[in-house]
Amino acid sequence: MKIAVEGCMHGDLDTVYATIKRLEESENTKIDLLLCCGDFQAVRNKKDLQSLNVPPKFRHMNSFWKYYSGEVTAPYPTIFIGGNHEASNYMWELYYGGWAAPNIFFLGFAGVIKFGNIRIGGLSGIYKSRDYKLGHYERPPYDDRSIRSVYHVRQYDVLKLMHVEEPIDIFLSHDWPLGITEYGNWEKLVRQKPFFKEEVQMRTLGSKPAAELLKKLKPPYWFSAHLHCRFPAIIQHGENGPVTRFLALDKCLPGRKFLQILEIESDPGPYEVRYDEEWLAITRKFNNIFPLFRNSVQLGSDLDNQDYLFWVRSKLNARGTKPFDFSQTVPSFDSSNPCSTHSPSAGHIRNPQTESLLQLLELPYLLDMTNEAGRQKQFTEFSSPLGLSQNYLEGDDVDEGDDVDELEEPSTP
Repeated sequence: MKIAVEGCMHGDLDTVYATIKRLEESENTKIDLLLCCGDFQAVRNKKDLQSLNVPPKFRHMNSFWKYYSGEVTAPYPTIFIGGNHEASNYMWELYYGGWAAPNIFFLGFAGVIKFGNIRIGGLSGIYKSRDYKLGHYERPPYDDRSIRSVYHVRQYDVLKLMHVEEPIDIFLSHDWPLGITEYGNWEKLVRQKPFFKEEVQMRTLGSKPAAELLKKLKPPYWFSAHLHCRFPAIIQHGENGPVTRFLALDKCLPGRKFLQILEIESDPGPYEVRYDEEWLAITRKFNNIFPLFRNSVQLGSDLDNQDYLFWVRSKLNARGTKPFDFSQTVPSFDSSNPCSTHSPSAGHIRNPQTESLLQLLELPYLLDMTNEAGRQKQFTEFSSPLGLSQNYLEGDDVDEGDDVDELEEPSTP
């Protein structure tokens, strides 16, 4: 199987797909799958731009809307995670993962899926310590703080990934694992990006939860983006242990190293996106402690996955492993009427894919719960077997810096 891996998409699907097409023609090869490491910007219409955390001058429709509307179809199966520049209102509709457009699959805030027999995991967002132990309290429309915090990695999502036991072939994160620069040519990196030098030397560059996942999962391949540069590294896990090949990629701009081709052994095709049994078991296991309010939550679990896995396997044996079909939930941007801002709601919209998945897993729909009402309902109806404790944070509005990384106007070909 040949897989194209792309760094930060920034909504420029047309350019990335055209680049892969030219590569196929020049190399006389066939690409089976495209993976994107975040900042995908699945913006469907102008209303979605209000949930995209970028300065106003960078709020462009770009090209995703054409794929969402069906005007064009993605020429390659595409799987992506979220970064820190996303239409977060749409990503929240698909918190558990799902089709963002035909042939374009979002892994969710955390997720594992199969493509053929290749197992792909991912963690969306970036790490900010102040928000890590909070619940997912943000709801659209977002204010100046929640438009940033909504994509900050949460302990709950990392905890689920830490319970994955079966081997992962490829893992995606937007920001780099903390300490990854120690395994590559960091001197070259700081020559290219001198403003990284202090963070590299102080060992503060990157995500602590991603580093914990790297140590736990030990996948053969790990890809990241976010810092807009190419950086390879090789991690040896213990003496004579497995090896992880890490690669960070740039953003989609002319002359930048934003694309890498990976050839990986697999069963013969055709290949399709399929649900992963173990991940759905973990999803079912942890959904009853899904933290949906702005509390600091301490999570822990010693439950066995096996009972959940057997239950999910029986469900998928009866129903099949193919994900539920794509469904539009808002009107697409209309290029013939670009000033139109039609949208049925500024708040949360239930996505039929998410509803169907939760019905399959016999789980309640919780994504539209608000803070206090949600807390009362969740903890009276769905008690936790995991010993969850909580501490409310008051006045925690201190900002630890701007999440807006280096952005540039797209170049005109």
